[in-house]
Amino acid sequence: MPDTAEKRAKIVLIGPVYPFKGGISHYTGLLCRALRKRYDVTMISYSMQYPKILFRKEQRDYGNDSFKIEDTEFILNTASISSIRKTAARINEAGPDLVIIQWWHPYFAPCYQLLAKKVKSRILFICHNVFPHERFPLDRMLTKGTLKRGDFFILHSSKEAGELKSIISNAAYRVNMHPTYDEFRRVGADIGAVPVDQASVILFFGFVRPYKGLAVLIEAMGLIPEIVHLNIVGDFGGTRAEYEQMISERHLEDRISIRDGYIPDTEVSRYFESCDAVVLPYLDATQSGIAQIAFGFGKPVIATEVGGLPEVVTDGQTGVLCKPNDPAGLKDAIQRFFELKKTVDFEENIRKDAPRFSWEHMTDTIAELTGIG
Repeated sequence: MPDTAEKRAKIVLIGPVYPFKGGISHYTGLLCRALRKRYDVTMISYSMQYPKILFRKEQRDYGNDSFKIEDTEFILNTASISSIRKTAARINEAGPDLVIIQWWHPYFAPCYQLLAKKVKSRILFICHNVFPHERFPLDRMLTKGTLKRGDFFILHSSKEAGELKSIISNAAYRVNMHPTYDEFRRVGADIGAVPVDQASVILFFGFVRPYKGLAVLIEAMGLIPEIVHLNIVGDFGGTRAEYEQMISERHLEDRISIRDGYIPDTEVSRYFESCDAVVLPYLDATQSGIAQIAFGFGKPVIATEVGGLPEVVTDGQTGVLCKPNDPAGLKDAIQRFFELKKTVDFEENIRKDAPRFSWEHMTDTIAELTGIG
């Protein structure tokens, strides 16, 4: 009898997944799960992501396997030519209809250029950042040299699309909003929220970097009534003392709490469940995985009008927008949020807006762009 089972197209997905830390690892794992509902997906990750000389902190976290992807092949050493060639051979052996590569930093340029040269299948780059947030000499050349080897591109904001077209004018691309991270709500469902005395709580979450505007938020806190408390939760990377000095100079020690360091997946929910809103006071941005964690918890976002954030946050409906690098303007936005909260059902609006941030929508975009069945 002939085989009547529907033949599924094959995809090889390349990027970090559990036990690697970070938002892109979570992203790749959730994307793999979504794609496997429709395609035959081979997940390839790293045997070594970054050399220790470049990334001295522990790169893996085995504490929670909720994001684990079964049958992942950890075979790609990004700094080994022989490993890259063997990975290309493995991909060609699988014979995929499409190879999807996560792109976010030019460190990966030599690895992915060689891999793309050896791979026989069409390549889709999902660009979390076209160019890195912290620019450096040669980053544009390295980025262009890599991405020009791609056939298709997914961007998460119009700004990123513009940057891509600045180096590849005829790029075949789609802009698809960063999907929502709702897995954290299930992972930490039994942990409970962080108790805070103040009636109103805002949250700054994630790696602390200058472009994220935490200094502006601390200045704004000095202008906000005392009923508002700020939780700062994330890895300061050695810069905590300078922010603590700002807090001390403004006598805000009782109104700002700091949790410094990497936050395990199982603890993320504690901080989001305990806040009224998440604040993204960024000076520059492409898109934000933090906003999508917030939406996964039904939490509104107070954000600056930079990069793709205005495409994600609907002012007055799913959050509040304001100008960047303006403490007084940020103060007004935070106060406006709490005033709106009395009459606006932000969580319901976030729920209604969810379809455009779904992983199913991302899968549809990939299918439409690449023609993969």
